[in-house]
Amino acid sequence: MTLDKVTAEVVKHSLIYISEEMGVALRKSAYSPNIRERADCSCAILDSKGRTIGQAEHIPVHIGSLSLGLRNTLQYLEKEGVELISGDMFIVNDPYISGTHLNDLTVIRPVFSRNEIIAYVANKAHHVDIGGIAPGSINSQATELIQEGILLPPVKLMDQDKLRNDVVQILTSNTRVPEVTLGDLRAQMAANVLAEKRLLELVSKIGIMTFCDCCEFTLDQTNKLVVTEYAKMPKGSWKGQDCLELDDRLILIRAKVTMTGERVEVDFAGTDQQVRAPLNAVLGVTTAAVTFAVKTVLPADLPSNDGFNSTIGVTAPKGTIVNPVKPAPVAGGNLETSQRIVDTIYRALAGAIPDRIPAASHGSMNNLMMGGVHPQTGKSWAFYETIGGGSGGRPGADGVDGVHVNMTNTLNTPIEVMEHYYPVRFEAYRLRDGSGGPGQWRGGMGIERIFTARTRIQVGILADRSRVRPWALKGGLPGAPSEYLVRHSNGKVVRLKSKDTLFLNRGDTLIVRTAGGGGYGDPHKRTPLLVKEDLQNRCVTEQQTETIYKHARTIMAGPASCKKIVKRTKRIARTGHH
Repeated sequence: MTLDKVTAEVVKHSLIYISEEMGVALRKSAYSPNIRERADCSCAILDSKGRTIGQAEHIPVHIGSLSLGLRNTLQYLEKEGVELISGDMFIVNDPYISGTHLNDLTVIRPVFSRNEIIAYVANKAHHVDIGGIAPGSINSQATELIQEGILLPPVKLMDQDKLRNDVVQILTSNTRVPEVTLGDLRAQMAANVLAEKRLLELVSKIGIMTFCDCCEFTLDQTNKLVVTEYAKMPKGSWKGQDCLELDDRLILIRAKVTMTGERVEVDFAGTDQQVRAPLNAVLGVTTAAVTFAVKTVLPADLPSNDGFNSTIGVTAPKGTIVNPVKPAPVAGGNLETSQRIVDTIYRALAGAIPDRIPAASHGSMNNLMMGGVHPQTGKSWAFYETIGGGSGGRPGADGVDGVHVNMTNTLNTPIEVMEHYYPVRFEAYRLRDGSGGPGQWRGGMGIERIFTARTRIQVGILADRSRVRPWALKGGLPGAPSEYLVRHSNGKVVRLKSKDTLFLNRGDTLIVRTAGGGGYGDPHKRTPLLVKEDLQNRCVTEQQTETIYKHARTIMAGPASCKKIVKRTKRIARTGHH
């Protein structure tokens, strides 16, 4: 019987919708601001073979590692002799199995129909604290995995729809915020149960065989669409290199990207060895970063599923920072190294498809971890967030100001929420003036976020791009580097490292200034009207207009009529000449 393609399209979009509904349910029932406000969670549906067939528009580093994590989990359970039964739900956070870091609890539920597994529903959510040596469980001083928190191999969280309280108690007994952890975990479980219900409703309408055929059709269709796009690209190999900051040295990531016309192969040979610091990226993270980078240079309407993922090959030598050996710490590999992998691949692809590649973004999740004992409740608290910055200028458009980029896709934590739940008082939250890299198309501005402690607080910073500025392309200039400062109550200001741990006393102020995006194109080709607008909006400084954009000064200050200005602007935009 020939598959009805209309039915296949309905099923494809239904799977995406169910994944999105999972995410809504998870966020609305979560306890922590990190999930409820920032949406630091991801949901997907995978077929019986562990291939992603539907996903929500969530966190790239989560989504891109889910299929590998599921397959690793199933292999582990099979090796342990664990049978999957209807009503079961599993939990895992071992990064070397699940594919990210310990804070990400992955919850998986097999979906049965007529005693047969037809799919898996799964979600990952970043829990604000999972134990370890510091609040937030992400600490720049960690030298081994055990210091980053409790480690769970794949284990049943629900046994035939009955909650395993012993597993829950082990987890909540190893976190500083047990009530929040339990609330977020229950939200994850509820999201999976909802997805199972929706999936079975769909299957009941079309039958198991048609459902499976539709899934295969979707994967095959996506694969063919992607290969068609690859055929339009140049064939060959291109190399890229970028780095991460660690203490007084730089860690190099090297990649060779090969495009065959049918596949993209990425080889990380020559990348630095793993380190005794939490910057190691497990293979799931590296794979997710590669697939993200390649996907972003393809048409936006191409589906995201394993039909696309299967066209990409990743070679990551064991023992390197992009494929470490256990028990190397990995918390920041998920956060910072993933960002730099994307930048490295972009640098390589800039030689192959320059019209599709932007200058470097701020290139960091600017991770901020805090915790202590709340002076009013007497209870321990923990907080985590990532802070955005500027994206890179691109062909024909400026970078975006104050945005999360690459491997993160979260929101900010509203300052009202932070001040309500935690002992801090905000002084400022604004765009960082003049931080975008100058260019014909300027980089986006970074963010300045300033708050004062109302009691003693432990703070951790895990960030990057404070010494190596976001790079530019086509004659543009790099973005401003990030800065992290403490202004003590006595007025003394201390500069922090991009990876630091400290205590704030009552009255001390933390100042976070994130990097701007790199510029694209020669700054002298930027039209004077845009420079004038930039100055009015504080996207550039007076000093920058006097030096870098000095070609625009006469028009900005002179008596030329609006008609002359518009005419000159149009000519420069059309020809690139003055």
